[in-house]
Amino acid sequence: MLDIRNLRKNFGPLVAVDDVSFTVKQGEVLGFLGPNGAGKSTTMKMATGFLAPTSGTAIICGHDILTQPLAAKRQFGYLPEGAPAYPDMVVADFLHFIAHIRGYRGAEARERTNHIVELVHLGEVYDQRIETLSKGFRRRVGVAQALIHDPPVVILDEPTDGLDPNQKHEMRRIIAAMRPEKTIVISTHLLEEVEAVCSRAVIIAKGRLLADSTPAQLAARSRYHNAVRLRIASGSLAKIRADLDQLDDVDLVEAVSVDEEPGTLLVIAREGRPIADDIVEMARARRWRLASMTVERGRLDDVFRAITAPEDTPRTPWDFSQLSH
Repeated sequence: MLDIRNLRKNFGPLVAVDDVSFTVKQGEVLGFLGPNGAGKSTTMKMATGFLAPTSGTAIICGHDILTQPLAAKRQFGYLPEGAPAYPDMVVADFLHFIAHIRGYRGAEARERTNHIVELVHLGEVYDQRIETLSKGFRRRVGVAQALIHDPPVVILDEPTDGLDPNQKHEMRRIIAAMRPEKTIVISTHLLEEVEAVCSRAVIIAKGRLLADSTPAQLAARSRYHNAVRLRIASGSLAKIRADLDQLDDVDLVEAVSVDEEPGTLLVIAREGRPIADDIVEMARARRWRLASMTVERGRLDDVFRAITAPEDTPRTPWDFSQLSH
């Protein structure tokens, strides 16, 4: 459905995107993840034909964006960075205009517009000028124009930027509902977005693709994978901590700050090995009184920092080359 082939973009001596390639299939929600300035938006602009690449191309539903631009652009909906729109138009007129240039006329155009207004919940601002809208509503108008023609490929650059928590939840629901029928790419720097809606994540930094895996597989590379958090109901924290240090697969036992969770220990596993059963057995044998026990699956932010950190920044000791394709 979407095939990014060796995209590269130079701005003078600056290499903004450096030989980026990946494919996305129907039913996938790909999180295109990276720090600010990593090259995410530049890649999206090249893939959608808004910026000419220095080299490489993008194939959308079999159509090359460079040699068949109109055919390729019919196949996708695109929310650009900043959600540009005509500020002096009211929402209704803008969406009717988008429906018209997408080829809809008369009753069909009204039907598409009404459907997308209901889907993205724009009814309360339907007759408002776009320049008067909040940032969150402007973002929703941008999403609406990207979806109005029901495209098979949806490319969203920071779709929840400026949305409040309720609006973010609603946007995630919309994306989840679209997923089975579409190919979706979400460019973002928000790790919570990837964990919430994406089935796969690509990490880019300094224009280069560094990792391509599922969010769960990436999180499993965190030093906190299979870590166990214990909240102690009563007993000597120091004694329990010393006992846990004796377990073979325990790498480190940390006391969580008093302000965060009083009486809490974080037990970090050696190389992510499962340690929960050993801790349960020790707790029963020594009759610890525990208020709670949870097992972490790993922290995506920990992995993200390790992959994207500058060369001179200390990194978590994992071999991330396994994640790159």
